[in-house]
Amino acid sequence: MAAGESFVYLEIAEAVRRLILSGELQPADHLPPVRAMAERWGCTPNTVSRAYSVLTREGLVSAHRGGGTRVASFQAGYGQSKPLEWQWADLVNRAEAYLLDALKQGHNAAHAEAALAAAIARWDELRRRPAGEQAGAASGSAKVGMLRFSGSHDLSVELLARSLSEQTPVVTLTTEFIGSLGGLMALARGEADIAGSHLWDENTGTYNIPFVQRVLPNRRVVLLNLVQRIQGLIVPPGNPQRLESVADLASPEVVFANRQPGSGTRVWLDVQLKTAGVSSEQIPGYDQEESTHLGVARAVAEGRATVGLGISAAGNAYGLDFVPLGKERYDLVIPLDVWDSPAVEALRRVVVSEAFRQSMLALGGYDVSDTGTEIPLD
Repeated sequence: MAAGESFVYLEIAEAVRRLILSGELQPADHLPPVRAMAERWGCTPNTVSRAYSVLTREGLVSAHRGGGTRVASFQAGYGQSKPLEWQWADLVNRAEAYLLDALKQGHNAAHAEAALAAAIARWDELRRRPAGEQAGAASGSAKVGMLRFSGSHDLSVELLARSLSEQTPVVTLTTEFIGSLGGLMALARGEADIAGSHLWDENTGTYNIPFVQRVLPNRRVVLLNLVQRIQGLIVPPGNPQRLESVADLASPEVVFANRQPGSGTRVWLDVQLKTAGVSSEQIPGYDQEESTHLGVARAVAEGRATVGLGISAAGNAYGLDFVPLGKERYDLVIPLDVWDSPAVEALRRVVVSEAFRQSMLALGGYDVSDTGTEIPLD
């Protein structure tokens, strides 16, 4: 597998998912053939097949023997309902996937059944609680084996989700990458159990704390450091434009790939531009936005941009060069009322494990010296 292809399949799945949800791909429309998609993305056919499998499990597409892969006619959760037989088949598939994961971890079928029964019992207990008591908790899902993550994209979060699934198959971390500020707001609305944030506050010279206090003024939370990462310019091999700082982005030869508003990277960039005395209007491509670091790197790799702002690991994934500009703190924001839940405890064990630290270091561009440190906020 080529460097970075372990993450490219997620990018492919997300790109197709957006086309489906936006209506650009309609029910029964064919997805591009695997080989054609592989050529378009510069990856192996197996990587595309893996992406299509993710979409199939989500019920968004279906494979037809001799007919390729098509957008599913019914999309549960997006305004339409699946027939009952589809719902049952989907449920059985999910149960089989859970059982296979448990068996791969060395458990037997009886252990898997017992764990599932325990999860159902906890879920039933939660449902019987008074509505007010349920609302007082950050999320019942955190207590029954599912954690909802919303926030800034980082490869460490994707690695955390996979590592958690491998070490504790009964706990699932679902991810929604909507930017640091979006993650905090999702937490405030009760739509997430954990937020991922790396928001720099220029007035205090600190990360995350002022933003958490403003968005969650009456919430007791813990900031769990996931990683410190190197932020910088992602450039083509050899750095042909000889870019060295954010001030160089104002060059008329530059075509910039930016992150979306509300992302920590965008906030950090705007602060750096202000310090350097550079207006966003001076930067060609400032309005060309990508939702992930990998998206920025791919824009540079495909020639749609000559430079982007992101993390070193994303550039490494596409064989690009990197100009480091600074180190930033990436924290998981976890409400105190789910801190001791079984699901969060399992996640915390992964974060402080040596195996996770070594996996992060292998990606490149990360500092794990503070990984696992806690900052309680009352």
